[in-house]
Amino acid sequence: MFGITGSGDVSGFGGLVRKRPEVAGTAKPYGGYFDEVTDALEEAYPGFADAIEKVVVDRGELTLHIAPEKIAEVAQIMRDDESLRFELCSSVSGVDYLNTDARRLHVVYHLTSMTYRRRVRLEAAIPAGGSLPSVTSVYPTADWQERETYDMFGVVFTGHPNLTRILMPDDWDGHPQRKDYPLGGVPVEYKGAEIPPPDQRRVYQ
Repeated sequence: MFGITGSGDVSGFGGLVRKRPEVAGTAKPYGGYFDEVTDALEEAYPGFADAIEKVVVDRGELTLHIAPEKIAEVAQIMRDDESLRFELCSSVSGVDYLNTDARRLHVVYHLTSMTYRRRVRLEAAIPAGGSLPSVTSVYPTADWQERETYDMFGVVFTGHPNLTRILMPDDWDGHPQRKDYPLGGVPVEYKGAEIPPPDQRRVYQ
């Protein structure tokens, strides 16, 4: 289906290639409370110009792209400044933009202000083998979330109190959610039938 050969992909979707659009910064005014958040951060944080690579408003959501080495500093201001008060880091997750970004590994932090009922995303990008400062001293909830991102994507969080694998065995080779991780798998027995891993299944022409 769709002319796929040699990959073992029998889903029928392996031949579809989606081009990732260039994500450009958004110009002010952003609308809603987004201007208030960015203005408050700029006022509270002297290093704003160096730390904020770009601001993106898309689909009604605000994302601040942060210089990797500044992520913990920005998180501290986002939490403590009276005009911001983003008290909760609800999620830390990874994204792999293989072959579309030289800094292919992006780490995304979802912050919530329970005081002002607001949400914002922080995003930091690093190359494979790069590292980010841990934000666990600012948001203790990031402890296991950073461990999962390390386990699945190989992002090293410097200063993390116990950066070990959380889902895969300690001796596991590689990071399963990277785009270049082999499809692989293990055989599964189902009611007496043996189902081979995806990369060993029959390819229908």
